Amino acid sequence: MQKIWAERALTPDGWQTNVLIDVDQDGRIKQVTPDSPLDGVGDAEKYSCILAAPANAHSHSFQRAMAGLTEQRGASKSDSFWSWRRLMFRFLEEITPEQVQAIAAYVQMEMLEAGYATNVEFHYLHHAQGGQPYGQLGEMAMRITEAAKQTGIGLSLLPVHYQYGGLNKRVPVSGQDRFCNDLDRFRTLASDCAGLVRNGASDWSSGVAPHSMRAVAPSDLKQMATLFPNGPIHMHLAEQIPEVEEVVSELGARPVEWVLDQIGPDARWHFIHLTQMLPHETEQLAKTGATAVLCPITESSLGDGIFDGPRWFDVGGRVAIGSDSNIRISLCEELRTLDYSQRLRDNSRAALATSEFSTGRRLYDAVLQGGAASAGRQTGALKAGFWADMLAFDMKHADLCGLHQDKLIDSFVFTGDNRMITDVWSAGRHMVSSGRHIHKDEITNEYLRAVKGLREEF
Repeated sequence: MQKIWAERALTPDGWQTNVLIDVDQDGRIKQVTPDSPLDGVGDAEKYSCILAAPANAHSHSFQRAMAGLTEQRGASKSDSFWSWRRLMFRFLEEITPEQVQAIAAYVQMEMLEAGYATNVEFHYLHHAQGGQPYGQLGEMAMRITEAAKQTGIGLSLLPVHYQYGGLNKRVPVSGQDRFCNDLDRFRTLASDCAGLVRNGASDWSSGVAPHSMRAVAPSDLKQMATLFPNGPIHMHLAEQIPEVEEVVSELGARPVEWVLDQIGPDARWHFIHLTQMLPHETEQLAKTGATAVLCPITESSLGDGIFDGPRWFDVGGRVAIGSDSNIRISLCEELRTLDYSQRLRDNSRAALATSEFSTGRRLYDAVLQGGAASAGRQTGALKAGFWADMLAFDMKHADLCGLHQDKLIDSFVFTGDNRMITDVWSAGRHMVSSGRHIHKDEITNEYLRAVKGLREEF
């Protein structure tokens, strides 16, 4: 049994003081006891401020190694998501399973140091160069799970179904062919991934991820929930204008309209980006209970567009946050970028605040709850029975010193960086201490060896 005491902590009943958190041997919170005097908690670990730690709800780990490599413009006078994607496919012509494991471990380490307790891995790099399956179909998925064993992060593994190079069933290009399966082989892969999760840590979970409307046959999309009755279902949706135009051309409806009409999504569905929606689409999709999985840093980097946050929240929509391409892994910066994008579009301030909660508090609460749903994980609160996913703030930090309650979260979101976080626990595993992952040197050295050759080739 771990005993962790905090001078202040954010609980489901609001901010409390002198909070004793008992964590059982499985990594679940057994009891949360406010008003526990410091002189009565014995040898409990003592901290100034503790909050529940959210899930990183959308990640492509291997793309971390591409950071800084895609900012040059080619012969064309314009650059876009689609030209970035061509560079990503080139990168995929080289990467090996060993490199994927080292990169994934480094990404997961950075997530933990940024305050995330869980990695929801949207895993679509399945095969060897040329699209040839490995002898073990789930070889690449196994590399993700091995990384999670090393880093101690909570894992939600989402094998991705990817069939075609585009909605008209065109043949995938080089690099892209490493993603592709027909439905039968994908079902085998998903079963293999579920087995990897069962043989991993007790807090791990799994689901499935049809990649997008452009990469999966409409007939397969319609039966995803039936074929895979357990766990969350994730899908990219309404991310880019050319994607919307392609779906309209091929299927006669905009992406969100088609999903609402043909799939009938519910709370099991988690749609990534949603940066190209009309007002009625935003409202109708939010009301289904589906989660909007937002990745503001990547969406900014790729020029995707801006999610309609006020409209989504106004009808009770649920959101989660993710680092996607992992060019910058920072929980506070994702939330800051999300809010600032709303301000820039609408010429407003505090557009996502309410009369009850400040902007930072409202966003933090939202991504705790939405992230838990997206991960299929009992987390998101300091509550008995939940996994002990927690972070501690450094109350000696200049921008936190002297602040109380929700102003702490506002300062973290709008003035902070990862240095405000001293400690992180994932299912009770104390993986970040004094701002550093406990295996940082080993993981970093393996990452440096892995990317050196890749970057030289690129």
